[in-house]
Amino acid sequence: MSEFIGLFMFPALLVLIAIGIPIAFSMFIVALLFGLMRFGDAAMSLFVTKTIDVSSNYVLGAIPLFIFMGYIIERANILDRLFHSIQLALGNVPGSLAIATLASCAIFATATGIVGAVVTLMGLLALPAMLKARYDPSFASGIICAGGTLGILIPPSVVLVVYGYITE
Repeated sequence: MSEFIGLFMFPALLVLIAIGIPIAFSMFIVALLFGLMRFGDAAMSLFVTKTIDVSSNYVLGAIPLFIFMGYIIERANILDRLFHSIQLALGNVPGSLAIATLASCAIFATATGIVGAVVTLMGLLALPAMLKARYDPSFASGIICAGGTLGILIPPSVVLVVYGYITE
């Protein structure tokens, strides 16, 4: 029976999300309930132990700070000004809009470390400008996605912080 417990966890997660419970709480509820069903009181002991372990680790405190830094950059329109500054600096260089998009993505990805934030903001900022300049839509989207992945490649990033925590 224990090998089939994973097959029931995913539909239970989907049901909880469908009724409107936020994803983080849905995952918590599913993990706790199925853990209690499978391991009994040992699951609760493990939950408390891991919660204390994670909350007492100062390294993971960097993750909310990365998110906060991305929020500040977005609210202050720093990324918008950076994008336009790089675009003006490149002038008449062929493909200057794509290069400005990639450079802005690299700088913003370094500051936030989160792929989704970079791709979303640059998609809202650079995609209309690239389409207006008659770039191919698939090329423009590819440049933005490629620039967004720099968020996990350029240290420091959230992925590397979590990887460092896991590998000690």
